[in-house]
Amino acid sequence: MCGIAGFCDYHDTLMEEAPLWGALAKRMGNRLRHRGPDDAGVHVSSHAAFAHARLAVVDIEGGKQPMTRVQDGYRYTITYNGELYNTEELRQELRLLGCQFQSHSDTEVLLYCYIHFGPFCAEKLNGIYAFAIDDERRNCTFLCRDRFGVKPLFYTTVNDRLVFGSEIKTLFEYPGINPILDKTSLCELFGLGPARTAGCGVFQGIRELKPGYSAVFNREGLRAYPYFELESYEHPDSYEDTVVRVRELLSDTVSRQLVSDVPLCTFLSGGLDSSIITALAAVQYKKEGRLLDTYSFDYKNNEKYFKPSAFQPDEDRPWVDRMVEEFGTQHHFLVCDTETLADRLYDAVIAKDLPGMADVDSSLLHFCSQVKTGHVVALSGECSDEIFGGYPWFHKKEAFEGKTFPWSPDLSIRKALIKPEILNELGLDEYVDRRYIESVEATPCLAGESAEERRRREISYLNIHWFMSTLLDRKDRCSMASGLEVRVPYADHRLVQYVFNTPWEYKTHGGVSKGLLRDAAKDWLPEDILMRRKSPYPKTHNPSYEALVRHRLTRIIEDPVEPIHQLINESAARELLAEKSDYGKPWFGQLMAGPQLMAYLLQINFWLKRYDISIQL
Repeated sequence: MCGIAGFCDYHDTLMEEAPLWGALAKRMGNRLRHRGPDDAGVHVSSHAAFAHARLAVVDIEGGKQPMTRVQDGYRYTITYNGELYNTEELRQELRLLGCQFQSHSDTEVLLYCYIHFGPFCAEKLNGIYAFAIDDERRNCTFLCRDRFGVKPLFYTTVNDRLVFGSEIKTLFEYPGINPILDKTSLCELFGLGPARTAGCGVFQGIRELKPGYSAVFNREGLRAYPYFELESYEHPDSYEDTVVRVRELLSDTVSRQLVSDVPLCTFLSGGLDSSIITALAAVQYKKEGRLLDTYSFDYKNNEKYFKPSAFQPDEDRPWVDRMVEEFGTQHHFLVCDTETLADRLYDAVIAKDLPGMADVDSSLLHFCSQVKTGHVVALSGECSDEIFGGYPWFHKKEAFEGKTFPWSPDLSIRKALIKPEILNELGLDEYVDRRYIESVEATPCLAGESAEERRRREISYLNIHWFMSTLLDRKDRCSMASGLEVRVPYADHRLVQYVFNTPWEYKTHGGVSKGLLRDAAKDWLPEDILMRRKSPYPKTHNPSYEALVRHRLTRIIEDPVEPIHQLINESAARELLAEKSDYGKPWFGQLMAGPQLMAYLLQINFWLKRYDISIQL
């Protein structure tokens, strides 16, 4: 994995002042060195300046970037962040077309894929990626992002120039791009956050190339278009055949994602999703005479304070022990203490350039920094619940009949925290409703489908395009802050597209949540692990964390100089501080309850101050 940045101008030449523009590109790239600590490079041509920060994973010596190749007298240069999982198939196809490769890297394969197939190359890719190509033949820059947005790509325009990068912070290195919030920004922050509308960078003028989109930038400007969209079709297979197909796809995608020239591990919670990935990886490693490393995460003294809930029925540790015993992995138990968890709330904001999922982010960021001391690549179980219907809101009557995002059905607590005069300006309810309706209307229909099955499809579509994107965004930034590459096998587009069209009765076969996935994994896991009830990413139940967050927020509320006073209703904030938190009533997802709302406000205040943000309503 890597960091990419750059800018393009097709109304002027950059070569007359190439050293100046190269130095600017280098500064942009330097802001991303956490994503790519192994190497760095800069490219300047007549119309494009690219920077690259490299995390070397495959072909350590031959994959340096930006990479340039010449075909028929024209130069093509790529800056690329990601991994291709069908590299060898593409390499063989391109060799038949006459390509002669100088390296073993997927970067060169991707570049030649574009040289030979042009913008249509995107449809051939299986992987996680965001890249830009300086195409001197077509006199344009081509940009592309993977189908579900595992890898980020932000951009904006300044005086006919396109400026882009893996993270928002690199855009702020470009002169004239400043951190400004407007009405849309605040609607995103308080109405949808920590989720984001696809394509929205929250800051005024900052956009993100949508998942599954390509774009061409030339003299006419920027044209972005989808190369991949989920499709609805009649599912052709019997249940038995569907189980076999899911099993084949899972086995294939995990096998592809185990390819690495650097140390690789898996995240293991003892839940169904991570256990499937770990089981497949451990068996393959054993066949190769290797031992798989696994990691689990928890909090200091959590066993003392943990209380089961509908969202979190049990602790992970006994299930992790069971998996380690069954598959003989080299396991590492990582523990985070209260003060670290609270302190790293601020590091998480810097990693994401935005407030996020509070301690759900800060803990992951901390754990990933520890994993990086021994490994460079990890496989994780994200995306399974969105695809196979594992979240509670897939099953609840209120979510099925609701007319808003099921993971955030009540805006009242959010609205109460905003200054009344600002709230009246925002139209928060209308903004959220509009985003929800747009998403529902974008759901691909299937003629003849029952109203119930159509609603199931809408909820699935919402989860894939909203909740899954939020978790993937979190995973990328929190892991890449330490230069750790995390791969997500369940986000393989072949698997997502296939399962999206399986009937709900298949997904819940036998009346069991994720019954289809459990049946597909029957021969891979012990029965008790196979049937374990869903338990999400762990969070701390230690009251000392809530007390610390409450204390820090109290100090901010009592200090009128703190920037958050521009936005929040102080009396509502004081009421929040006086409440006894109910961990069983989250305001976002399954994990974000009272302590996380206080931490979210801490993050917003730090963000406003750290980024010197101005507010223009």
